[in-house]
Amino acid sequence: MTIPPRGQQEAVASPAIPLLRSLTVERPPMSDHGLLDYVVRDDSLLWGRRGDGMIGFGESVRFESTGSERFALARDWWNSVIAAAKVENPMELPGTGPLAFASFSFSYTSTYASRMIVPEIIVGRTGDRSWITYTPADPLAELSINAAEARLAELLEEVSEERELSRGDDRLVAGTVSEDGYLESVAKGVAAIEAGRLTKLVLARDAVAELASPIAVAQVLRQLALRYADCWTYSVDGLIGTTPEMLVEVKGQVARARVLAGTLDRATAPANDPDYAHRMLSGDEKQRHEHQLAIDSLTEELGPLVSGMDSPAEPFVLQLPNVWHLASDVEARLRERADGSTPTALDLVEVLHPTAAVCGTPTKIAGEVIRELEGMDRGPYAGPVGWVDAAGNGEFGIALRGGVIESPCRVRLFAGCGIVAASLPEAELAESWAKMRPMREALNI
Repeated sequence: MTIPPRGQQEAVASPAIPLLRSLTVERPPMSDHGLLDYVVRDDSLLWGRRGDGMIGFGESVRFESTGSERFALARDWWNSVIAAAKVENPMELPGTGPLAFASFSFSYTSTYASRMIVPEIIVGRTGDRSWITYTPADPLAELSINAAEARLAELLEEVSEERELSRGDDRLVAGTVSEDGYLESVAKGVAAIEAGRLTKLVLARDAVAELASPIAVAQVLRQLALRYADCWTYSVDGLIGTTPEMLVEVKGQVARARVLAGTLDRATAPANDPDYAHRMLSGDEKQRHEHQLAIDSLTEELGPLVSGMDSPAEPFVLQLPNVWHLASDVEARLRERADGSTPTALDLVEVLHPTAAVCGTPTKIAGEVIRELEGMDRGPYAGPVGWVDAAGNGEFGIALRGGVIESPCRVRLFAGCGIVAASLPEAELAESWAKMRPMREALNI
């Protein structure tokens, strides 16, 4: 499949393509809380870290796709929308102007509809600069800063109710994959690795939170953002969580990624041993092997699209409230094509997904083994989640440490673990529980 050049805008508007109008205006600096001051509605769209990012309200238009062409269809739709749009954006910063929040399914076989949503109102922040973008669905709506601020004020009047977090009648029950089923699938995965079918395999499981009263999404998102400040907190149409792993960030001609592979539960760490995490991760052959496979997968896929890449020789230990990870930050300069364009965020998402960190090595064989052994549809879990703007800039994390809201009182949580020849099923099950801890804490289960 050929990826169209970045910035190409030759699409002609048709009745199926909305004719969007969009206005972006810079606003005064936010408070020290940043975007968290605006996380008050359960139906908002969110991508944020340390107070920076974007929050969306309302919906101007959406696009959904399934199957193996879901990325290409979404990219073609977005290119057509932007080509037809009338945009006034004097800031021209990544994330300003019209943008789409997006969530893609992990597998082309999933019944989950990958989606892109253009909000009516976006409030954004990066450092000491903030802005508002107004993209009304109504073609006759007034397009002005006064109209934008009035609409934002109207939306913020509808604050969602909070929920008591000390309820004892909430419960966590088995999902599609039981604990025993997961132990069995991990054992079979190790056997497949030992038989030479593949080098690494990532197997996931689910659990269901059944709540006595409706989930307070905004409240959960605020807790996740505060507790996991080094992660990217996300909310896209019922998919919520806080991911430590950046699949790809594109800003201008630079692409960045944060790769995680190798995990250690902090709950079982001994006290008064400051070198424990480094010794157990950086000094462990299994953990280093798993991490190197993830790095190799990323750099191999990025290689043809970049003119230079900076990948550290040694990973660092990322400390999160629930676990430690081996982590590496990779930066690359995107290669210009003949017409001077460079790949967009959506281009790179399609090329890079799925990574070895959430699928395995080799990825094609790992995907086949996942479908044989895992026993569930991951839906958007471990798929790309994030945003893309009109210039092709964007940030897409991997949808980890989260869940899918299936009804007001039902949330399905997911977690997966990297399996190599030395993996022990009981240890991988324990690790999966540790990875569900962020959502369990936020839901108080």
